[in-house]
Amino acid sequence: MGRVAGLDAARGAAIDSRASQGTKSTSWADSNLVQLWGPRYSVYVTAAKDLPIFTFGRLPEDARRRARAEHTADRLHAMLDGRRMPFGQAGHAMGVAPNSLRYAAPTGTVLLRWDGARQPVFWNVPAPEMEPGQARLELARRYLHVFGPATAASFGRWAGIRPTEAHSAFAALAGMLTPTSAPTGDAWIITSDEEGFRTQRGQAAAARLLPSGDAYYLLWGADRELLVPEARRRAELWTTRVWPGALLVCGEIVGTWRRAGSEVSIDAWRRLSPAEREAVEVEATSLPLGLVSPIALRWG
Repeated sequence: MGRVAGLDAARGAAIDSRASQGTKSTSWADSNLVQLWGPRYSVYVTAAKDLPIFTFGRLPEDARRRARAEHTADRLHAMLDGRRMPFGQAGHAMGVAPNSLRYAAPTGTVLLRWDGARQPVFWNVPAPEMEPGQARLELARRYLHVFGPATAASFGRWAGIRPTEAHSAFAALAGMLTPTSAPTGDAWIITSDEEGFRTQRGQAAAARLLPSGDAYYLLWGADRELLVPEARRRAELWTTRVWPGALLVCGEIVGTWRRAGSEVSIDAWRRLSPAEREAVEVEATSLPLGLVSPIALRWG
């Protein structure tokens, strides 16, 4: 999946985000991919071989929180007994809030299948054969590779782990990191990535429709201000509920977009030139969504 550490989305957004790389509407169901509750308990689509990185990499070091994860996983394993079940039904059968079952995710023993419309169905798998500490280091390395320059604090927020755990991972990677000064402050990059940062940027794509939660704008604090300087526009992109997609034109976020069935709605923040509008239309109508009806574009 190139530089994408994991697709932080359900089926629709995951496919949207890879549209420009030949992804089909059925690619999410490939046997080489799995769905799981990853960082911050969001649904991730990632390579099956990377299961331990996105699960064990977040297993708490704190004894109480780890015990909660393992106890939830044990109870879930006993209740499912080899079956697949909607998570709401499983939660009620266990007498707990269904959302609390997500605490079992960092044990690496829970997989799911979710199409974004109905409740996810999940089941148990054997625990990964990787040390949790090794998985966390690889998770931190991938985070830096995708999001760098970055800090231990931002890694902790992204992964949904405690600050002490995030700082410990960065300390263990110290020999692989290079300090850098970014517009938002001091940060780190992976030393082997330095040449890529210094390489002159190529021409940006004419238009891209980035899905909700895409890695490009999965940011917090000052990083958001750097990407979208206008406060009013930041509130439209990073909402308190489900985020819209981001409209990217020539490398700049210039609006948002949403999809409902075969209708794609575009809300541009500035007047687009005829060539830019045409590029957006081409991008929107080429999304491989597997729909019966052709995509209809609506400008806000």
